[in-house]
Amino acid sequence: MNKISFIIPGRNNRKYLEWAYKAIRLNLETQHEICFADDASTDGTWACCQKIMKDDPNFKAIRNEGPNRLGHTILYDRLINDVATSEIVMIYHCDMYACPGIDDEIFKHIKPKTIVSLTRIEPPLHPAGPEKIVLDCGTEPETFNEKKLIHALLGEGNIIEKDKQPTEGIFAPWAIYKKDFQDIGGHDPLFAPQSREDSDIFNRFELAGFKFVQTWEGFVYHMTCRGSRFNPTLTQVGTASNEWLIQNKKSERNFIRKWGSMVQHDSLMKPIIPYKYKISLHIKSLTHSQLLNEIEPWFDKIYIDVSEYAKSDPSLVVSMFDLVKKYVELEQPNTKFDLSSKIFVRVSEVEPIEGDIILELNMKNINQETFSIITKLSEIITDSGEIGEFEIYSAKLIIKSMKTYENELITLGK
Repeated sequence: MNKISFIIPGRNNRKYLEWAYKAIRLNLETQHEICFADDASTDGTWACCQKIMKDDPNFKAIRNEGPNRLGHTILYDRLINDVATSEIVMIYHCDMYACPGIDDEIFKHIKPKTIVSLTRIEPPLHPAGPEKIVLDCGTEPETFNEKKLIHALLGEGNIIEKDKQPTEGIFAPWAIYKKDFQDIGGHDPLFAPQSREDSDIFNRFELAGFKFVQTWEGFVYHMTCRGSRFNPTLTQVGTASNEWLIQNKKSERNFIRKWGSMVQHDSLMKPIIPYKYKISLHIKSLTHSQLLNEIEPWFDKIYIDVSEYAKSDPSLVVSMFDLVKKYVELEQPNTKFDLSSKIFVRVSEVEPIEGDIILELNMKNINQETFSIITKLSEIITDSGEIGEFEIYSAKLIIKSMKTYENELITLGK
């Protein structure tokens, strides 16, 4: 018997859980398993889970007692590894309404090393895109207009394009064989509790040769972001919570540290992955920690050169060591990368500068063009296509090796 395990973490999402649960049981076959993780909720979510479990043997739930949340980066994997019993698992959200027939669409397309995404129908809370359908059927369970949605699905509303062929995007909700998910190592805890963990694993799937299928015959209505960005206990719909903004920035910086670039994808959400090179920055002095904060994630190693001041101005050398020490102390709690082995103060010209590729900068010449170079280094190096030394505006690029390292990031632990 074909069965899917729906993988759903949630924090203070009781009313959305009840809404999503009802839709799955109403519109899909009853054999499917719903695996829920309560992330230290305080709104009665766990009591709701216990009640459902008494009546539904295919609803399974675990709880993080808190007080701190673990986030869906961790809880997705715990549910898949420790709770789900199906061969097929689906990353799913509390704020999603399962439209009829989505299980059939998954079974139609799912294969080993294939990921099947359903098409989202969403209210106009975010910019429109070719990978989704914008239709306002409500932004809360209390205002959800099921009749309007079904009217659109039946084609009478001229919203759903009939016989549209699958595309290659990937986003939640997405289904995969449990073994394939586990073989790649699951989500990277670097991005816990949330943000960018999905883009990271999508990159790894792409590099590992997985096939992406977005079906345009299977749909969910998605209220969007109720578990994180628009969590109702923290903010209101359409306004990102401060918690989300802080964590999103933290995860964005870690994504750059890992991949050497920002998240990239095509218009239909298929990942685009620039080559990952090992790049060092050789910079003549620094004047403030904010500059270090802005440039640090983009490089594998940073050498702050104060050799010309080592004898003439020892106090400057001391202040540079202090600047680096304070920066590492402040930023290290935000990342698993060892910053103390990444940032160096270079006091002698004979000290080696390691790196396949070295960008040389003078503090005096840093401007907006310089930052543009830094954020596009991978593309610049790829376009150069050769070993050598190059002048780029006020910077010097020294390419010793064109070796790339993105494939070493596919499986966690490498």
